[in-house]
Amino acid sequence: MKLVKYLGGPLIIAILAFVCQIVDQLLGPTMPIGIGFGWIAFQAWAAYFIAGCTPKGGVKAFAAYVVGMVASIGIIAFGSALSGSLGFWAFPIAILILVVPTICTEKVELLNLTPIVFVGAGAFFAIMNYVPNASFTTGFIVETVYCLLGLALGYLTILIRGAYDAKYNS
Repeated sequence: MKLVKYLGGPLIIAILAFVCQIVDQLLGPTMPIGIGFGWIAFQAWAAYFIAGCTPKGGVKAFAAYVVGMVASIGIIAFGSALSGSLGFWAFPIAILILVVPTICTEKVELLNLTPIVFVGAGAFFAIMNYVPNASFTTGFIVETVYCLLGLALGYLTILIRGAYDAKYNS
């Protein structure tokens, strides 16, 4: 029985990660820019925990991801517009200007997960820089779908593990 108590939690997470990989492989071919975005789901899964392991926190994490994606779109668009006249300085200036209002979202209760804003922005920048033929729309769709998958996995982790712990570790 001690082995069940010890390995149950890790096994639950391993099974959910197994499911995530299966979903990624099934979902990937339907995505507009290819396969292999399960890493976003794993980031969002962690974001669920950072956000407090509650459905309300999950909503906040999703909102923070969206803020990050929108900020990335603004930075890329503004930096591109400035690149002809400012060259090297275009993107640093775009970042300097647009990060200020992005960080100000932390004053809004629904949007006050700044670390997750950075995660959402980083994932979007990764898609835009390393996925051939990615556009703002396709990047946004893919990141949103995988973010929701990861947040669902976070929710399921808490739900299943809570039930397991109540049965075996109480």
